[in-house]
Amino acid sequence: MRGAPLTFSLQRLLPLFASLLAFAGCSASAPPKAKPTPAPATPTVFYTPPASLSRPPESPQVMLGIDVLEAQNFAPLRGKRLGLLTHPAGVDRRGISTVEVLAHAPGVKLVALFGPEHGIYGDAPASADVAHTVDRRTGLPVYSLYGKACPTNRPSKAMLKGIDAMVIDLQDIGSRSYTFINAMKWAMEGCFENGVEVIVLDRPNPLGGLKVSGPLLDASLCDSRAHRNAVGAFCVPYVHGLTIGELARVAKDLRPPTGLDLPDRVRTKGKLTVIPMRGWTRSMRWSDTGLNWVPTSPLIADFAAVEGYPMVGLGAFWDAPRIDTGFRHGIGRSYPFRGISRPGVKPDALLKELNSFDLHGVRFHPVSAPDKDGKPQTGLFVEIIDYDAWDPTELNFVLMKLACRLDPKNPFLPAKGRDFGGFVRHMGSPEFLAALQRDGAHIDLATWLNRWREQDHAYQQQSRKYWLYQ
Repeated sequence: MRGAPLTFSLQRLLPLFASLLAFAGCSASAPPKAKPTPAPATPTVFYTPPASLSRPPESPQVMLGIDVLEAQNFAPLRGKRLGLLTHPAGVDRRGISTVEVLAHAPGVKLVALFGPEHGIYGDAPASADVAHTVDRRTGLPVYSLYGKACPTNRPSKAMLKGIDAMVIDLQDIGSRSYTFINAMKWAMEGCFENGVEVIVLDRPNPLGGLKVSGPLLDASLCDSRAHRNAVGAFCVPYVHGLTIGELARVAKDLRPPTGLDLPDRVRTKGKLTVIPMRGWTRSMRWSDTGLNWVPTSPLIADFAAVEGYPMVGLGAFWDAPRIDTGFRHGIGRSYPFRGISRPGVKPDALLKELNSFDLHGVRFHPVSAPDKDGKPQTGLFVEIIDYDAWDPTELNFVLMKLACRLDPKNPFLPAKGRDFGGFVRHMGSPEFLAALQRDGAHIDLATWLNRWREQDHAYQQQSRKYWLYQ
């Protein structure tokens, strides 16, 4: 493995319990007295996160790709028959769906719609197997490019019949395993194979364009015709720091596994147009844009969940019986990807364990929320207190190490019924999984985290050539 080991290691985890203080006894010469009543235990103080963690400014500062297109009076689209790959978050800055905008755009004809995971309206199951429906609002044909409905994940020649250009308007969340950037890449492949132009309407990376974190996806897990990895079509760090338009430029320019899986002559001949935003800079988080967040999937309902997804999605990975780290994200039905809990471990004990790691830019608060039956459930809320210092993926790997300590048996060891394929495709590093299996709670996280930070820095420098914004 690359990277020199560090000369220091993480502190050993603190014990799960604290010793109780004893009360002083009485003098031998004094008459007997009643035993003193022990002081009551200090109750857990539960934290109530604000209703809105980050309120946007009153008016949008950023013009999205669709807004810029409207300002250009749709000049790049005029005279073309269009397909549109989009979802519920594909809206302009006024909140109007790109479907509606293009359906009424002058000089263009919208002829077909294409849906990624969850469909164009967000109401399709992730495993939907209906390939072709009719849109109830526009009467246009709708093709699914996800799951059993489309095993290749590419639009076919039949789907693209009569289409001159495919417009792609998808809101990403900045994390590699979120499926919409992969849907874009595969749509590009199908379009270029069939001589169809691709026009990507750019949108903000909600985490900003400067945060890069986590392991790069191992090339052995990346995209290929033989094996479509729906959570890993790009060999980039887990938090990649690019907009979807910039990633489209990466895919067009590079060869596989990160670039398009096409012959060079087809890839280079394919026509890609990216409509950049106006007013967005790399230092902007979503809360700086003035835009309202539209849920991109059922559990990513707000920007708080966007920030939480790369923090705990891997560490609380649960796909029993194939894998179960023991941690859960969310508290009851609240705080998806921002709350964490572990059955059998009280919040104050978990808080003590996590505080021993001295994580960058975050702190934890006990919270309580009702479960599906209305009963209170407790856990910890993860608050970001220093965005600049915050390492978006660090907590995941702390949770993995902690899982090995808290579980009677290492939950990452092979066993009957266990299958780590999905986990490692999300996480990206078979080597790290092997280290977890070998070292368990004694894994040297400091070495791994620093190695990834070095690799991420090199990646970011190399990716600057694809930046559309400073």
